[in-house]
Amino acid sequence: MAAAWPLCAALLSLAFRSSGAASSTRHLSVELNPGSPAPHAGGDLLHVRALGDEDTLHFLFCSQGAPTLLVVHTGVTSSYVSVDWQRFLSRNASGSLRVEPVSSIVSSTALVFSRLLEYNDVNNTADMPYELFPPYQLRNITWSAMELSGAAARLCGAVAQGSVCLHLSVFDGEGRDEMWPRLLHTANSSQVAVRLNGLLPRSRRSRFLLELHSVGGVYPLNAVGVRRSIDDEFTPSIFKVSEWTSGANESSCDGCGFVLWKQVAYRHSPPALEDASPCRHTEPRRQSAGALAEAGGLALAFFATEGDEPNGVFGLNISFGVAGEPFYDATKFLSWTALVGVGPPPSDTFSPLVAAIMAVGLGAPLVILLMGGVYVCLRKRSASSASGYEPIN
Repeated sequence: MAAAWPLCAALLSLAFRSSGAASSTRHLSVELNPGSPAPHAGGDLLHVRALGDEDTLHFLFCSQGAPTLLVVHTGVTSSYVSVDWQRFLSRNASGSLRVEPVSSIVSSTALVFSRLLEYNDVNNTADMPYELFPPYQLRNITWSAMELSGAAARLCGAVAQGSVCLHLSVFDGEGRDEMWPRLLHTANSSQVAVRLNGLLPRSRRSRFLLELHSVGGVYPLNAVGVRRSIDDEFTPSIFKVSEWTSGANESSCDGCGFVLWKQVAYRHSPPALEDASPCRHTEPRRQSAGALAEAGGLALAFFATEGDEPNGVFGLNISFGVAGEPFYDATKFLSWTALVGVGPPPSDTFSPLVAAIMAVGLGAPLVILLMGGVYVCLRKRSASSASGYEPIN
């Protein structure tokens, strides 16, 4: 029985182990179009300043050009955002948005929502060959004014008689979203949910892909790793998490950015288990600086300087649905959620409930075997002593 206790203790310690991300809290302040002299058309710029004890995170969400989320980590508590609005509104003015002081910047990463692609999955394989329709360039969409609710924002644009909406949430501490896929977040992260609602498909077998670009400095996001787990307590039937990172060691990339998502989308709102649809991703590929210039907006304004364009641009596609899954026309709705932040990506550990079940499941058989072995030994010893010859007087 004693042999089972070390296993139980190890499982319980695993259950309560920290996720690896900072558990500190941050003070959030929200500002729409910081420093803008007057209301303007053509898109909004949301700035959420997340102040820590010794550092600051700046979350900038913008609909100028292609929708973009920029996360800038500074090593001081006094950093601030400066915008040259006259140049910024032109969408192609490099260096028109700055985080000061520049010397305080530890890392910076932008996630650009570039294009929505639709294809006719003729053979129901969700793979090539298929008929690809002309893509929807998200930079050309007229986006609505941002709807704010605390440190959360909603941005919608009309596409194909339906809508594409992005929902941003910035967090002041560790927690978990109430709706599936219930991603674990920390004070160093934000969450973006993309929803395709009511789009008129161009075929009865249409499926969609979302094209994303990442822009970074010294450590751009250039690799996607897949983490597996046997625990699906928070996202039933989903056992894989994709992490888009720089691929560098944590020691050499302190405070680097990441994008994290579970490999699932949902075909209804609110999401339910029967509406879960697997999603896949391509490998990140380096893009030309021209791809960023075409998108315009926030990433170009921050990363590019006069006469210089960033070269840390990588792109990948998220594809929704696999062979045999219902097509988009079945519900005309899709939602997909990702976490964007800095530092080590949060990782789920076994909950106390799952750890207790594993401890009982693995510990009980060991206890039974041990007790059975002791019982057999005692029986053999008793039998051998009873069969011996008695001394003759």
